[in-house]
Amino acid sequence: MFESADLPHRVAKAAYRREEASLRASLLDAQYDLFVDGRFPVLILIAGVEGAGKGETVNLLNEWMDPRHIRTTAFGAPSDEEIERPALWRFWRALPPKGRIGIFFGAWHTQPIVQRVMGQIDDGAFARSIGEIQRLERMLCDEGVLLLKYWFHLSKAQQRKRLEALEKDPATRWRVTDIDWAYFKRYDRFVEVCDPFLRQTSTADAPWIVVPGADPQHRALTVGRHLLAAMRERLDHKAAKAAAVKAPPLPAPGDGVNMLSALELDQPMSRAAYQRSLEKWQGRLNLAARDPRFKSLSVVAVFEGNDGAGKGGAIRRVTGALDARSYDSIPVAAPTEEERAQPYLWRFWRQLPRRGRFAFFDRSWYGRVLVERIEGFCTEADWMRAYGEINDFEIALVRHRVVLVKFWLAISKDEQFRRFKQREKVAFKRFKITDQDWRNRERWDDYTTAVCQMVDRTSTATTPWTLVEANDKYHARIKVLKTLCEAVEQALEDVHPKRGRKKGKRD
Repeated sequence: MFESADLPHRVAKAAYRREEASLRASLLDAQYDLFVDGRFPVLILIAGVEGAGKGETVNLLNEWMDPRHIRTTAFGAPSDEEIERPALWRFWRALPPKGRIGIFFGAWHTQPIVQRVMGQIDDGAFARSIGEIQRLERMLCDEGVLLLKYWFHLSKAQQRKRLEALEKDPATRWRVTDIDWAYFKRYDRFVEVCDPFLRQTSTADAPWIVVPGADPQHRALTVGRHLLAAMRERLDHKAAKAAAVKAPPLPAPGDGVNMLSALELDQPMSRAAYQRSLEKWQGRLNLAARDPRFKSLSVVAVFEGNDGAGKGGAIRRVTGALDARSYDSIPVAAPTEEERAQPYLWRFWRQLPRRGRFAFFDRSWYGRVLVERIEGFCTEADWMRAYGEINDFEIALVRHRVVLVKFWLAISKDEQFRRFKQREKVAFKRFKITDQDWRNRERWDDYTTAVCQMVDRTSTATTPWTLVEANDKYHARIKVLKTLCEAVEQALEDVHPKRGRKKGKRD
């Protein structure tokens, strides 16, 4: 993939100066059209060989365009805050909103390449990283991101000459580090790893553009021309204004599909039994959260369910066992303007907790395959691909030692009606009932089908759903507490079992 980039490429300075002025003006026009249009963001990935002019090109793009509408992020070694989250967290946080340009100087490709070159991961782990990158980039493109990837290349002889020239000049000596020379010694191994990597991650929607880096004028014009053409093509393609998407009627659940119908929703529990169980499981959860091993974990608990099923009450019984400084309770409503300007999962990635903390989501990323699907707030293609994107997201959490627990609180239609009427009568509960809640009841069967398909497609061995029979609030709260507590305790054992503890000793 690098053969043509190794050949000499030269642009005369006079020719460069003639083209530069018009190219800058055109890029600036495209940038402002992008800002006004506001339909999509532009994300530029800068990668490649050390000394090939990556930094100079990033500086040039900020000079040629309005830097107020460009956010440049250089990713080095992850900070302590970043280490405590899944690896992709820091990239999601830096994504540009619609109408803006983001430049990533080094991104999700850097670490797996370096790790493979240094022998820190094997071919299997490297292949998994490639698969994750392919799925991430496909998802970004599906969400409308204009993803442009530039790989700056030098031959081995060119790289040596470039590093020596920089090091010789007192004004540029600071640019060359010991790491640059260490990487140069592994040049052949880098090419051996990077060539197939680029081939496998170069797709029709997001191809790698290999930029010969030896001649400054040539590389500047190469990037500038391609960036301008890509932006203009997307901007000038005036997509027809999408009509409001009306979700088609959903088929009724068939035999063996409606797992909700198999639940015994009435699970009565006396108040005395509830109080005893509440004290027991809150105490165990508190002890687990204070265990020294918990500092190496984090917990994400997802609460979904029918309107009025008691999600908020269950969350309060869980948080009642914890130090208020150790958790965040995150209510999820309709996305804000800021959130609509980003890919769908962005607002959930940014809320992930650090090590030693809990995050409780009162509704979650499953809204795309539930309310957005039923109410026609997204296209069929959007919610159909969301199942795979959600599974990838959750696998990333679990691999990073996030304890992920997902609850669906289920109540009967009659019990929901009773609770709605009660909320209307009690002054301090009136805020809990809205016209939308009543409208949702009219599509009870559609929601049931969507929930069953959601559970079927996103309940995996590592991220299973817990279905909670919630007609009796006492039973539901204890089942939630017990399930969460046992999940945290098991995760603590997996971190490092305490010596001498016998299984079942605390049961």
